[in-house]
Amino acid sequence: MDPHLATEAAPAGSPPPTLLDGNPVADRIRTELERPIGILADAGVTPELALVSMTESGAGRTYVSMKQRACAEAGIRGSVHGIDPGAPAERLFERIEALNADPAVDGIAVQTPLPDHVDTRAVARRIDPAKDVEAVHPETLGRLGTGNPEYKPPTPHGIQRLLAAYGIETTGRHAVVVGRSETVGRPVATLLSSRGPGGNATTTLCHSHTDDLGAVTRTADLLVVAAGEPGLVDAEMLSAGVVVIDVGINRVDAGDTSGRQVVGDVDFDSAAESAGAITPVPGGVGPVTLSMLPYNTVDAASRHSAVDVELP
Repeated sequence: MDPHLATEAAPAGSPPPTLLDGNPVADRIRTELERPIGILADAGVTPELALVSMTESGAGRTYVSMKQRACAEAGIRGSVHGIDPGAPAERLFERIEALNADPAVDGIAVQTPLPDHVDTRAVARRIDPAKDVEAVHPETLGRLGTGNPEYKPPTPHGIQRLLAAYGIETTGRHAVVVGRSETVGRPVATLLSSRGPGGNATTTLCHSHTDDLGAVTRTADLLVVAAGEPGLVDAEMLSAGVVVIDVGINRVDAGDTSGRQVVGDVDFDSAAESAGAITPVPGGVGPVTLSMLPYNTVDAASRHSAVDVELP
């Protein structure tokens, strides 16, 4: 499937958009990891991801469980290290230092959001870049920006893998990214504009101060929305046939007795009227992001053990 630029809305009666389901893509990545994990096992190496949880957020604790399950499904070890959210920040720093020094640990992932008294950037700086499988350390992000990444951030890399799995070309296309976070928006714009497969796009990075956001998003062949604002983008902000990647995970009132529901940053029903392809929320980017954490951890284990493996 090839996205194309158009300014008019999709004609009435046009076929529904391609649904970019991330689950089969994640399954394929886990299957592809079986061989390198087997090679490491034969050498006596079991990749281990240390999941550090100091979050007060119920959603954050759920993500830790999901990451641990993703490790188990991939065939690597996921150990959870819980810290009381009321403890001083130094307690978290000490735990990270211990994990940095532990030769059995290949990757470290600290769950966010953290309590208000803990500086997220200070936490990122304390993770050994060699174990920074979530790509949050300034050195890791710097290497990404210079085109020489050690580890790609799981969500941006997962977006690349999702697009490739559905045959969506990025070379020469105009990619618009809404959101400038250090974990998704900025790195996905960098990866999409980088040389090589999954890159070579012309990218525009939008944010809360972008004037007339819709005028910019309507120029996109590929639109990535990672702003953390439910329903920010609708059909009026899209060109016909655009590929829409919705990274948003927002819990909102369902408006009925069912309680709360998870929605994206894109109004799915509205956007589906114009999009040529679109990710669902949940079930789009999320499963692929989860599969990229074991992927990076296997990569780290190979580097640390000097056992060469070929990653997919």
